[in-house]
Amino acid sequence: MLNGRVMARVEVAQARRIIKKMVDLRRKGKIHPEVTIAFIEERNEIRIDTREGRVLRPLIIVKRGVPQLKDEDIKKLEKGSFTWKDLIKHAKIEFLDAEEEEGALIAVDAKDLTSKHTHLEIHPITLLGVPGSLIPYANYSRGDRVNYGTSKGVKQGVGIYSLNYPIRFDTFTNILHYPQTPIIRTKLHDILGFDHHPAGQNFTVAMMVWEGFNMEDGMVFNQASLERALARSTYFRPYLTVENRYPGGQEDRIEFPGKDVTGFSEDTDYSNLDEDGIVHPETWAASDAVLVGKTSPPRFLGAMSIFRMGVESRRDTSERVRHDERGWIDSIVVSENIDGRKLVNVKVREDRVSEIGDKFSSRHGQKGVIGMVVPQEDMPFTESGIIPDMLTNPHGIPSRMTFNQLIEIMAGKAGSLEGSTLDGTPFEGDPIEEARRILIKHGMKPSGKEKMYDGRTGKAYEVEIFTGVIYYHKVRHMVANKIHARARGPVQMLTRQPTEGRSKLGGLRMGEMEKDALVSHGASLLLHERFGSDKTRVPVCLKCGLTATHDFVKDRSYCPVCGSEEIEWVEVSYAFHILLQELISLGIYPKITLRDKG
Repeated sequence: MLNGRVMARVEVAQARRIIKKMVDLRRKGKIHPEVTIAFIEERNEIRIDTREGRVLRPLIIVKRGVPQLKDEDIKKLEKGSFTWKDLIKHAKIEFLDAEEEEGALIAVDAKDLTSKHTHLEIHPITLLGVPGSLIPYANYSRGDRVNYGTSKGVKQGVGIYSLNYPIRFDTFTNILHYPQTPIIRTKLHDILGFDHHPAGQNFTVAMMVWEGFNMEDGMVFNQASLERALARSTYFRPYLTVENRYPGGQEDRIEFPGKDVTGFSEDTDYSNLDEDGIVHPETWAASDAVLVGKTSPPRFLGAMSIFRMGVESRRDTSERVRHDERGWIDSIVVSENIDGRKLVNVKVREDRVSEIGDKFSSRHGQKGVIGMVVPQEDMPFTESGIIPDMLTNPHGIPSRMTFNQLIEIMAGKAGSLEGSTLDGTPFEGDPIEEARRILIKHGMKPSGKEKMYDGRTGKAYEVEIFTGVIYYHKVRHMVANKIHARARGPVQMLTRQPTEGRSKLGGLRMGEMEKDALVSHGASLLLHERFGSDKTRVPVCLKCGLTATHDFVKDRSYCPVCGSEEIEWVEVSYAFHILLQELISLGIYPKITLRDKG
């Protein structure tokens, strides 16, 4: 089969010979090196694949238990007389995809090689990919936790993603203040140049329970550490405005809106604008404040009386700061788009001091949020006077089995005492013994535990606390971007129910389970209020049972079907009223029968 299509049929006995021949042709360079050839025994299929998007892994070719990549080849690579392409051309290394890998026997280490092995790993760390290879001691952790560590740390960690961030206008950005290089790092950290865009800081951590404020995955933070700019970041949000042109010669205008404009709001909303209608740099912009004043022509040009009177009616379509966001005006760019229309980009900057609800994660998939920020004088401290930046709960370790997190805390402590970084590359050496040796050398206990004292009472804890240094990421999921509540607010035109979503000032949905929580608390009457967000009064005809009509001019109610004026007003959900109208449109007669509540 070629790329999933049947191309030919051969005898089963010939299959192995054909595959060997094709692999030899690939190794000789007669076939492209990225073509993969696999034999699926269960289905008796030879699968040849050339499609793009397959993940290919480089492996050292092994023949009769001997790796084809020799020491002299590595020396040639170091000198520069040999390149990666030469290794492939001379059949030292080849690419395998997942399907061909099924039929290969790959040794992790050269000392494990036997005559049955077909390939050898270049280095075991290549199993993990780029983000996974940055996780120290990953071989001491479960595979799923390594996966979580890559997504929460490397992908979502707040850092310096690009050095030209001040002149960029990305959708939204977080920049970490004072990012640090990890004390425990892997070889890939330097190869990838991760220090050029770091995304975390070294936290002093104690693993202990503290008053229940770090239950589950909660974390207790030292307030003084946050005041010293630990985990402090800046949030950037750009706003874009364009002068659009409409059919009929109408167009937008970026200007200071006049008071005669439809939709003009309070004067204070426009207080930051200059004469050209654009906000001034380094001014404070509150929630919903106008950044760029813009007026547009009326939405519908049906009424010709506007032109006859010679008065142009315009509406306010100014660009405003998003609701629940605020900040300083960082930079403004006035330019033109591809059509030659005026374009204004305004970037708003907000400093973010970490607060209760902000999310953090180690490189080992141990994520959690701040449960309490405690004054430094109330935090536990060690005999040498070290006050941890953060307290994490030890109950998060046994079930997740992230043993490498404990090693990093211990090794990080050793690296801090030694004043150097330590190598945490997976599958290499014995990091625990090395860390213990350094701790003993500096007069510390080799277990990583220390005697700690309660900051409020001064009494020593009965047990020793495991404490050390670990690299933590501040994750982009901050509570300031998510917190949402409302009392009254906008509703949808069709259903008259609250709008959906934080950006539209939406209501909070109350489902079956929330309803059960209220009932179990004995607050079932509250459901009348909660489920009445679209409560409305409708007239109902007592004679034919259909919803009637009310003429507000003549102040009389009547049934448009039977003409009866025997009308009763009832309170229903507006959604039910829509349902009745939809049933009528389908030709179904929804008759409402009314009777007294008594």
